[in-house]
Amino acid sequence: MFRVVTEAGARSARLVSLVLLLQSQPGATARQLAGRLGVSLRTVYRDVGELSALGVPVYAETGRLGGYRLLDGYRTTLTGLTAGEAQALFLVGLPGPAASLGLGGAAAAAEQKLLAALGRGHRERAHRTRDRFLVDLPAWYAEAERPPGLPELADAVLGERRVRIRYRRWAEPRQVSRTVEPHGLVVKNGTWYLVARPAGTSVMRVYRVGNVGRLRVLDESFARDPGFELGAFWRERLAEFDRERLTGTATIRLSPELADRLPDIGDRELLRAAEGVRPDADGWRTVALPIESPDHAAGRLVPYGAQVEVLAPAELRTALVRLAADVLDRYRPITPAAGTAASADRAAAGTGPAAAGSPSSGTPAPGAGNRRRPAAPGGRRPAR
Repeated sequence: MFRVVTEAGARSARLVSLVLLLQSQPGATARQLAGRLGVSLRTVYRDVGELSALGVPVYAETGRLGGYRLLDGYRTTLTGLTAGEAQALFLVGLPGPAASLGLGGAAAAAEQKLLAALGRGHRERAHRTRDRFLVDLPAWYAEAERPPGLPELADAVLGERRVRIRYRRWAEPRQVSRTVEPHGLVVKNGTWYLVARPAGTSVMRVYRVGNVGRLRVLDESFARDPGFELGAFWRERLAEFDRERLTGTATIRLSPELADRLPDIGDRELLRAAEGVRPDADGWRTVALPIESPDHAAGRLVPYGAQVEVLAPAELRTALVRLAADVLDRYRPITPAAGTAASADRAAAGTGPAAAGSPSSGTPAPGAGNRRRPAAPGGRRPAR
């Protein structure tokens, strides 16, 4: 008996979802509806027939642009939310990004309207959800960006309008002008990125919104790529970035103390490399760590001090030795009277810190990660 009731409830919920989908997506095909509802084509055909039998004016249009539609003017008020759905809506309503997009007031007004439409029990649950859960997007030690042109870009994305931008990038020439067709905006760790197609091309690019100096929304529309899906594109772009960035491998040993602290340190790649690796008789773990280059890896590993031992490659060991020698040379004990002269002598001989890597020399220290790193999505080098 319980199974019969459950199946009936699931079918009723699916029929309501089908009507709401047809209201929001008139002309949707049976295949599209099946994908959204997670059912088979046969189930969609059966559900459409059942809706028609219940008096819902649904009909099918044939031809290349055909699909299912509701009779013009038909609207349903079957928008009741379950407790879980109401709670979920208040979790996805993030005030920070909404305010950055210029939608802070609209989001607050929509929240109040939603609260007013909910029943008393759901309203109380929604209040508890809003008061007890918080999503803080920016990373530690960083503030969320609020680029001045973000609301205009959001309007251009929604209105499918071309935008003329002046963009600052890492490569030469540093300042470039582009006319782009904006397909989406992404916020990652508090930083906003524009996914756009340069006009006249078929390749999507990523631009950091904070690097956009000037922008002008043009009175020109464009045809959005019908096969473009923002979430899938972004996931592939991040995977591609890691493939371009991590081109080498280092074999290193981790002390027991460092291995225990890895979950708290936030070094995602080192933690992933150590997963499933069993310690040796001394408690140390030997792991294979993906790296960008020996110089960059040296700058990244040196904060761990003696808790890391590099076994290979030899270039990474040499880079770490250079870094350690530079630090020792900088803090080598000298007598107060001879301090200034000794520093000048070392600089003149090309052996002291003033010759390579000191603040006064203007030259990066050897092995200090001065090799050019691949640009992150939008042309930004990621923080170490």
